[in-house]
Amino acid sequence: MIKITLPDGSVREYAPGVTPMDVAKSISEGFARNVISASFNGTTIETSTPLTTDGSLTLYTWNDADGKKAFWHSTSHVMAQVLEEMYPGAKLTLGPAISNGFYYDVDFEDQKITEADFKKIEDRVLEISREKHEFKMRPVTKAEALEMYKDNIYKTELITNLEDGTITFCDHSTFTDLCRGGHIPNTGIIKAMKVMSVAGAYWRGDEKNKQLTRVYGTSFPKQKDLTEYLELLEEAKRRDHRKLGKELELFAFSQKVGQGLPLWLPKGAALRDRLEQFLKKAQKKAGYEQVVTPHIGQKELYVTSGHYAKYGADSFQPINTPAEGEEFLLKPMNCPHHCEIYNVRPWSYKDLPKRYAEFGTVYRYEQSGELHGLTRVRGFTQDDAHIFCTPEQLDEEFKKVIDLVLYVFGSLGFENFTAQISLRDQENRDKYIGSDENWEKAENAIINAAADKGLNTVVEYGEAAFYGPKLDFMVKDALGRQWQLGTIQVDYNLPERFELTYKGSDNEPHRPVMIHRAPFGSMERFIAILLEHTAGNFPLWLMPEQAIILSLSEKYENYAKKVLNLLENHEIRALIDNRSETIGKKIRDAEMQKIPFMLIVGEEEEKNGTISIRRHGQEGKGNISVTIEEFASIVDEEIKKTLKVFTV
Repeated sequence: MIKITLPDGSVREYAPGVTPMDVAKSISEGFARNVISASFNGTTIETSTPLTTDGSLTLYTWNDADGKKAFWHSTSHVMAQVLEEMYPGAKLTLGPAISNGFYYDVDFEDQKITEADFKKIEDRVLEISREKHEFKMRPVTKAEALEMYKDNIYKTELITNLEDGTITFCDHSTFTDLCRGGHIPNTGIIKAMKVMSVAGAYWRGDEKNKQLTRVYGTSFPKQKDLTEYLELLEEAKRRDHRKLGKELELFAFSQKVGQGLPLWLPKGAALRDRLEQFLKKAQKKAGYEQVVTPHIGQKELYVTSGHYAKYGADSFQPINTPAEGEEFLLKPMNCPHHCEIYNVRPWSYKDLPKRYAEFGTVYRYEQSGELHGLTRVRGFTQDDAHIFCTPEQLDEEFKKVIDLVLYVFGSLGFENFTAQISLRDQENRDKYIGSDENWEKAENAIINAAADKGLNTVVEYGEAAFYGPKLDFMVKDALGRQWQLGTIQVDYNLPERFELTYKGSDNEPHRPVMIHRAPFGSMERFIAILLEHTAGNFPLWLMPEQAIILSLSEKYENYAKKVLNLLENHEIRALIDNRSETIGKKIRDAEMQKIPFMLIVGEEEEKNGTISIRRHGQEGKGNISVTIEEFASIVDEEIKKTLKVFTV
């Protein structure tokens, strides 16, 4: 008998040769009907793979990320079969699962796939799927594989780099593909499929190679799921931060300025400033000191920190000065500069912790194809801070940073999040600097602090920074998409590389521990995500304009100005729409600008010293008439509900 350990820690015994599906059925027939993939001792396998040794088994359903991966990868096989049928002579290359579906890169040679072909492809995929063909893996020799693909230069290249004895094919229906495995039991589980788009893609991502056609698709176990997904995509288009940023006049891009370098327009700059002041106020309360560092630094600074070795290839080219051998880089990180600020004078343990904060702009050379609005840019501002503390202070300081991050999320409406404990790769340690001892101390500090704070956590290996582990906050937005917002990192390594010290109570020099933290992450990316999360309806305290005064005619413009002055006395951001337009047109335009309150003034309001309030998005609901003071109280109360009070 072999012992199979399940994720809940329970151990079951089975005869050798039992399959994951057999194990699923032994648990529950109902559960087994939903199992679509499996992994054994951390390796993805088929649900029909015989198990012959003791080990840990995980069974996946559609609700698991690994289940979806197997589902989408399997559908890519079926789509590849259809593309081969419909486009004779087309050469298949690779077809992996991605975050919301899959793609297959194909060399169609002289043939062309167009949007008009999508429906035919979808119909044929579903026709094959209904035939319930099993996915079957089989080993082949290198010679057999090369013979199979002798007319396909792409598959031949892949096979040439594989070792004999490690090569497998996957068969279903009349189709065979070179594949490492990880499939659903049969095609019948695929009930809905859509070709999403086609795009150009260089073979193996190298622009020196031939450009192929990448066919994107997605699939689901129910038609209802596909319908909901497509509706979600349409809503995502409406919320696209690039579209909203243009409509709300927040930011722009210019080819003359350069790709990936956003220009902040007056409203956007004011929005950024409010976010900065919001965090600066909390930071001051928490004992942070504001610092400012240059936009460039000597190359040697980043060599010392280790950033040049890790990120030099992704940086802008060095800036050469008239002095021979002198090179500078556009600043890719703020932390080396902050280490040098710490090094300006000697410190005692009594002086620590030191908390340095900076809204520092950094620059990284992203490939043009990877740039995307504000979420992927070449110049961005981080709400960076670095805390230098004693090892004894680390736990308390880390927890205080967690409190600050939670305050930021709470005030901006991000309530659905998971704290990801990002640790080193368990096998490949070459990516990291520093001793195992320091890494273990840093990792344990994060794990313990997150547990003490009662955070909902997941552990991800291989996601640590090169100098230390992280606590990354993974936030779900209003559309259910997950984003990494906010990070806290424990670092024993940079203090060593920069030879940072403090004098301990024993009068001897000691190394401080360094905490890196950025609740927003990057201002650009944070604002993009906030735009899409709120659809541009920011919390009232953050809105560029909180109210707009709409006069019914020119006769009431003086009263509108009086209202504006009174609102400014209450520190309410407002403006007047005094265009010669109908009140209906003014209301529609204010709705488009997503201004929270429309204050309508006419004869009745002037006579009574009141305003008539209409809320954004409440078409058909009656307006209410209030005094300026009453309106100011409404605004004040609403802000108090959303803008939390930060306590230390």
